[in-house]
Amino acid sequence: MAEPAPLHRITSLQSGNQIVIAAACPAARALGLAPGMAVTQARALVPELDIRPADPAGDRAALLRLATLAARRWCPVVMLSGEDGLFLDISGTAHLFGGEARMARRMVRILARLGFTARVAVADTPGAAWALARFAVSPAPAPRHPRERGGPASSAAVGKKRDPRVRGDDGVLICPPAAQIDAMAELPTRALRLEPRAIELLKRLGIETIGQLAALPRAPLARRFGGALVARLDQASGRLPEPLDPVPVPEPIAVVQRFAEPIATAEAIEHWLGQLMPRLVTALGAAGLGARAVELVADRIDGVPQRLRIGLARPTRDGAHLLRLTLRRIEEIAPGYGIDALALHVRRADPLGAEAFAETLEDQAPDLAPLIDTLANRIGSHALWRTIPVESDVPERSIAAAPPLDPPERAAAKLKPDDVRQLDRSVALHPWDPRWPRPVRLLHRPELLDHVLAELPDQPPKRFTWRGMAHRVVRADGPERILGEWWKRGTERHSVRDYFQVEDEAGHRFWLFRRGDGERDETGDLAWFMHGSFG
Repeated sequence: MAEPAPLHRITSLQSGNQIVIAAACPAARALGLAPGMAVTQARALVPELDIRPADPAGDRAALLRLATLAARRWCPVVMLSGEDGLFLDISGTAHLFGGEARMARRMVRILARLGFTARVAVADTPGAAWALARFAVSPAPAPRHPRERGGPASSAAVGKKRDPRVRGDDGVLICPPAAQIDAMAELPTRALRLEPRAIELLKRLGIETIGQLAALPRAPLARRFGGALVARLDQASGRLPEPLDPVPVPEPIAVVQRFAEPIATAEAIEHWLGQLMPRLVTALGAAGLGARAVELVADRIDGVPQRLRIGLARPTRDGAHLLRLTLRRIEEIAPGYGIDALALHVRRADPLGAEAFAETLEDQAPDLAPLIDTLANRIGSHALWRTIPVESDVPERSIAAAPPLDPPERAAAKLKPDDVRQLDRSVALHPWDPRWPRPVRLLHRPELLDHVLAELPDQPPKRFTWRGMAHRVVRADGPERILGEWWKRGTERHSVRDYFQVEDEAGHRFWLFRRGDGERDETGDLAWFMHGSFG
């Protein structure tokens, strides 16, 4: 039976010489855990924590992909807003989705299907939308009717305060036209994206809300705090423009050849593919990209297109290799009454720059990418994978499936001069200990054994029954004791497994374990399980 997942989950990040919380789930925040807190302090407050390493680079890349998707689906002007938000200029596209309110609700639903919890605020200015999305609480649902106004921005985050002048429903906030300052009057001053020093000074003067700040005369504010504070206030109110720097959306790469007379033979298709592929390689080279997925679209005269997709293990601009992969699957195209156009579309591409040659030919490792491409396009990419080690003591967590080719090596992060990790001169250990080999075949889930005869506490089984077949053990080695990972799951705090390598009379070698150490009841119920086989 699968163990229940911990209710409290956080992500950790290295900050100087300590590890701090990067993000925390709502259940962990309710217990007082917040970003910036030391992980040691969090573990002292909540012992049963599920701690995962944070990936800021991956989060940034995911946000950029989401921005590109939004620019292609909702509006052409999309800008990144910090590490967890987006600005969208929907002033000219909201009517295409039934109005601002309906468009915002559709955004929330689509993002929920993609796994994102989003807050969307619509206002006349980006500053007001940013403040409402992050610091306002959704009011009671209002009547759903479209509203025509030139409002540029929306943002996704978690809110804290509620303003009765803002209407909307869960996850969506709509600010009335020309009512930004009234809608933000009860919000804290940090909702204006001010510097921490300015926020602290305003708090000392007794100014904690935007409404209090907007009621003050501008000239003393500019003399005391500089022009940045007044500029932020004017941008939020609409007196000062705040242009958006949109995320560049790459144009799709495609080459098309149309025919005056339809073609219907494999020889004709092969000839024109030979003409199209160099043009596609030239377009990829101009963009500095390498193709990862190429789709051939053959437009038939009856309006039923024929599609043929080619996947690649690594980005490439090798026209001969791409042409060979495509020609091997020409028989899958049904020309019907004729084909009047052929097109090659690059569905996925990665940056591909120049690569330096090795000094000697003997040092070059064989390139397996062409072989992988050939096999994947013949039997399917899902049938090709390899096993990689994962740093874990529990056997079922110590391996993971990975693509057949090694990913490109990432540049190691440069450590600061005072980082204590620079004192570590030890060689990195392999995740698998060679003294205790693992079986070639590891079961996805350990299977319970029946009729096991074994002496306690450390003796291997003499006989057992697995899948209805009895086995008598003639040789055995062990035990190898594996303890539970208590720092990941609280339920494994006392978990103990004793693994044995056994061989039966027929020469079959198995890897099985006993749950529990045979001395303490809390370590396990002494049940035996089959976990894998050798050879």
